[in-house]
Amino acid sequence: MSILSTQETPNNSISMAPTFLLVGLPGLEGIPSWWTVPLITVYLLSALGNGTILWIIALEPTLHRPMYFFLFLLSASDMGLATVLMPTLLGLAFADAQAVPASACLLQMFFVHVFSVMESSVLLAMAFDRALAICRPLHYPALLTNGVISKIGMAIAFRCLSLHLPLPFLLAHMPYCRPQVLTHSYCLHPDIARLACPGAWGAVYSLVVVLSAMAIDPLLIFFSYGLIGRVLQGVGSTEDRWKAGQTCAAHLSAVLLFYIPMILLALIDRFKLPLPQPAHTLLSYVHFLLPPLINPVLYSVKMKEIREKILKRVLPTKVDCAQ
Repeated sequence: MSILSTQETPNNSISMAPTFLLVGLPGLEGIPSWWTVPLITVYLLSALGNGTILWIIALEPTLHRPMYFFLFLLSASDMGLATVLMPTLLGLAFADAQAVPASACLLQMFFVHVFSVMESSVLLAMAFDRALAICRPLHYPALLTNGVISKIGMAIAFRCLSLHLPLPFLLAHMPYCRPQVLTHSYCLHPDIARLACPGAWGAVYSLVVVLSAMAIDPLLIFFSYGLIGRVLQGVGSTEDRWKAGQTCAAHLSAVLLFYIPMILLALIDRFKLPLPQPAHTLLSYVHFLLPPLINPVLYSVKMKEIREKILKRVLPTKVDCAQ
């Protein structure tokens, strides 16, 4: 493409990256309309599902409890993540718009990672909530008060913003020695940082940010579930273990859905595994787009109270008659 030639820097000359180039789904560049329909369908279903969760928790006073507050935050992060990815995805799908101004790319990068770290932080908070409810049921109401929940919410917001607010400014002023061609259909800071000249300390900060959130959080989450599993082994009846396990099933599914594709992508990049580029790109789509689509279904199916409240609002007459 001619636009590639204008971005290449001969003899590794230094540039300030006025634009970045995105890549679409390999093999579909010539027929962008093919993947427009499933892309828009996934987004609309994600918005409908997460919007329903947000709506029902906001309207129902009986759901104003810690577990549902965290679920509210999870749906908000899912909806935000799916929404912020759409401009470049739809631009590629409809118009094959590969060139993105650096300012727009850095802005998308900022919000993608803010919502990703928000989701990771909320999943950690939900694991802490379930561990406390199962391991210390008598102390749970006294320990997890509204004041504590508010502080956890503020800590999540502070963590997301403090970690990622410096990144757009650092990356905007970093020198770039490689052609500004990204490997995804959206802007991610590891992808941008790898284009920087060797020795650019902003790239090191990017690595620290990733490790501080995406490496520590899953370890703490699985540690929490280790505590839960140990407590459930000591529960007397099978029925009690089943009920306690059901309360964690949706959350554990959400955790696996969020972290497994991310860990696979990290391993593929770290060990240079020979994965075809279409499979690599598809895996990144799964990581970012599948959790917002599946999480509302998981929580609606697994959590009886959420399901009943939605049915009561949507089909009030039938639910009342059944009762």
